[in-house]
Amino acid sequence: MASETTALGTPATETGQPELKRAIGPKLLLFFVIGDILGTGIYALVGSVAGQIGGALWLPFLIAFIVAGFTAFSYLELVGKYPKAAGAALYTNRAFRLPILTFLVAFLVMCSGITSASTAAKAFAGTYLNYFLSWPVLPVAIGFIVLLALVNFRGVGESVKANVVLTIIELSGLAIIIVIGIFAAAEGKGDPSRLLEIDTGSTSTLFAITAATSLAFFAMVGFEDSVNMAEECKEPVRIFPRALLTGLAAAGFIYVLVAVTSSLLVETKVLSGAKSSALLKVIEIGAPGFPLWVFSAIGLFAVINSALINMLMASRLLYGMANERIIPQQFATVHPSRRSPWVAILFTSLIAVALVSTVDDLSVLGGTTALLLLMVFTIVNIAVLVLRKEQAEHKHFRAPTIFPILGAITSAYLAIPGLSGRPWEQYKVAGILLIVGLALWVINRLFVGKVEFDPANWARADPAVEFALGGENPSYQI
Repeated sequence: MASETTALGTPATETGQPELKRAIGPKLLLFFVIGDILGTGIYALVGSVAGQIGGALWLPFLIAFIVAGFTAFSYLELVGKYPKAAGAALYTNRAFRLPILTFLVAFLVMCSGITSASTAAKAFAGTYLNYFLSWPVLPVAIGFIVLLALVNFRGVGESVKANVVLTIIELSGLAIIIVIGIFAAAEGKGDPSRLLEIDTGSTSTLFAITAATSLAFFAMVGFEDSVNMAEECKEPVRIFPRALLTGLAAAGFIYVLVAVTSSLLVETKVLSGAKSSALLKVIEIGAPGFPLWVFSAIGLFAVINSALINMLMASRLLYGMANERIIPQQFATVHPSRRSPWVAILFTSLIAVALVSTVDDLSVLGGTTALLLLMVFTIVNIAVLVLRKEQAEHKHFRAPTIFPILGAITSAYLAIPGLSGRPWEQYKVAGILLIVGLALWVINRLFVGKVEFDPANWARADPAVEFALGGENPSYQI
């Protein structure tokens, strides 16, 4: 079909809907990638990772960066070949043509957003807010989720400039840690020998490293969201490789420096005992005169921003699936005046409340997020190889074949029970979420029947979904 023009004078797609505005250049895309990776993971889980491996805290973050890098190359090939929104679900659908697998991938991505936001809620209530107010963790965490739901319901207008500002705030907190480490090292403070200590406890060295990497991987996720911005980018095939790889490398470098500083200045037992407040311990010991309230405020910004983005994504993705009749259509109900998918918001928020109410350990929520995405990454890496049989009409980035192979192997390894070193509680949480998803799928099949769908259309189904996948509209600008 020839291209058409809408009443507003904008280009139209084959569905008759206007194309997304291509307003993001290489610099803004780079900031988006960095900002999407930075956040709750490094601010909340340094202590937990230290408890898994000991003084060589930097090692699991470095390995997590390498594993994420393999998968990033796969995403680059796929986004270059299919520069559309919908990401992993689109690639799965094109590669395997199995509706239930496509649905499960989309549902896993949605659930990873919910568990990530739940992790942020625990970090908010149990760590950074504590410096200002000593309130009980559970009521605050639940209140945090409810507040996110209300903001989500009302509709959120975020400009790219606001996202850049929040990214700079998050970066500034990590820069403070790194600068403290540089000055401390110059003054001879700390114990460099700790950087090579691996505390295996009663397990093997490999198992300790694997367990720590499985948890540290939570800090590296987020880069995969950038593929949903493909239709908004100027020349996505050209600018994506440099922006994604540079952003991932920058985040990995920052994380390793933060981990080195933390281990250098603070004893492992103190770090692991501090858990989500480990970075506050680093500042307290490395720079006693530094006002801790400043870093606590930065930490609050980091976890709030991370949680809001993830809950927006989760509710809109659920809405998109309902709008395509993949799950019961009740989840596609939109409030008449706010134009927000209130049933999807309520459902995802209730899941988040259930998680923060029943899972006490913040590291379990963070680890579950990583587990869910590692499952998705395994499928995406395989999809790259399967889709090699399809030839694109345009030139695009092609990953060295060894990278998707290594990406699939390492992602699966970090997700397999018994090998990854993950506590069984993470698999239990992930399993319950998958059962919920399968129940929705079965209910829909019983009452609606078989539905053919294309996840590439989800971004155009409604302004709310368009926002979640990088679109632009009056109510949900990004």
